[in-house]
Order: sequence, then structure tokens, then C-alpha cells
Amino acid sequence: MDHEHLIYTKEEGIATITLNRPQKLNAFTTAMYRGLSEALDEAARDDEVRVLVIAGTGRAFCVGADVKGLEEGLAKHPKPSAQLKSLTDTVRKLLTFPLQRMDKPVIASINGIAAGGGLDTACACDIRIASERATFSSIFVRRGLVPTMGGTYFLPRLIGIDKACELIWTGDLIDAREAERIGLVTKVVPHDELEAATWELATKLVKGPPLAIASAKKLIYNSLDTDLESALKDVIQEYTALSQTEDHREALRAFLEKREPVFKGR
Repeated sequence: MDHEHLIYTKEEGIATITLNRPQKLNAFTTAMYRGLSEALDEAARDDEVRVLVIAGTGRAFCVGADVKGLEEGLAKHPKPSAQLKSLTDTVRKLLTFPLQRMDKPVIASINGIAAGGGLDTACACDIRIASERATFSSIFVRRGLVPTMGGTYFLPRLIGIDKACELIWTGDLIDAREAERIGLVTKVVPHDELEAATWELATKLVKGPPLAIASAKKLIYNSLDTDLESALKDVIQEYTALSQTEDHREALRAFLEKREPVFKGR
């Protein structure tokens, strides 16, 4: 994938998408939205990729949309409402399938500021590892807006309704330790250890059974919008299917032979 402000790499089953516009704190342009959507789709379709990492360069993970560029683009467009709808559709495509519906773990590696749409993007990932220098803000309210990239959906599910209301209504900035305390991030590590900590977890997941991980991810997110009885029926269905796989048989053999299993996703 070739994009001016995105870097896509793949190594040892781990794909990494790095937002690379550090001079603008990795603020999204319209082209970046579309490029990120394409990169996520590529990672989702690539059977060699078992884990996806999203990261940022410089002082920020991402501060959301490039407000100046967005406003200038809308002002020049003959039908700004149509352009805004097109952008919104792109963002919806960016989040609804490639992140939470992707059948692979997605880790946000948060090096610095995560604000606005950048925070929403991090929240849409499955796991968030943050540098001790990271800060977080749902800044939309300061622009007279609401979160446009899923913040009103993700934040209440991660940190509870009352805390989500506080952060969304105030736009307050919180540090990494507070984010960890309230459950916004999974883990906080020293800044210089962020890449290593992210890679360590990603590598551990790569060595796991991809079919079981994919099934578990689907069950976890589907259960958020269903009742217990339906959720348990889904579990039995997935469990039955997994019990017929080569990965399951390999796990049993490895246990009996007292060795680490080698999973092939079959």
C-alpha cells in the first residue's frame, strides 16, 4: 500500500499501520481516512496477517480530523453537505467492519495524544497499550460537535455511562494513568518500552489459535447486543465447530506430548 501519510508493514504475522503525519499530530485528512480504510481491508483479507497494530509517529497517536483542512475543503465544495455525508460514510466503513468486525485482534499502540477521532479510533480497537506520556480527550464538545467516529458507542461500553458522559460533555484531557484506572486503556508502559510491549503481546496472539481467537472476538462483540440465552446458543455453535478443527486436535496432541502447539488456522 502506497500512501503519503500512512506506513503499512507486515512481519511475522503482524501487520502494522502507522499514522505518519507527525507535523500535524497525525490529524486525519480525507485522503488518510480512505487510505486507512483500504489498509484495514487489506489486513483483513490477508491470511498471513494474524494480528493488526495501529500506531502513530511523533508526539501523537492521532488528534482526529484536520479541522482546518476539512473546513477549507467544505467551503470550496459546491455541495458541502454532500461532501460531509461522503466523509461520514467513509468513516463508518472505516470503523464498522475493518476494526471490530475483523476476525483478528487489533491493538492500538498509543504513543502520545489521542483526541477526538483519534480517541474514537483507539476505542474501536480491541486492546489499547499506552505510553506513560499518552493523553486522551474527547474534544468534540469544544468544537460544538459530538463524537463522529463512534465515541458515543465505544466509551460507555469501555468506561461506563457516567464517566463517558463526563469525558464527552467536558472534553477534559486525562493522562495515561487515569485512562488505565477507568478502563479506557488496557495497560500503561514506560514510553521507551511501548513498541516492545506492543510487539510482545502481538507475538503472543500470533502464536495462538487464530480460529478460536476469531470466534471469541465475534462472540464477545455480538454478546453486547443480545440476551444471555442467545449468546450461549452462539457459544455452543462456535464451540462445536472449533472442536472439529485441526487446531483443536493439535492442541490436544501438544498437551499430551508436553510441548507448545503449532496452530495453522485449520
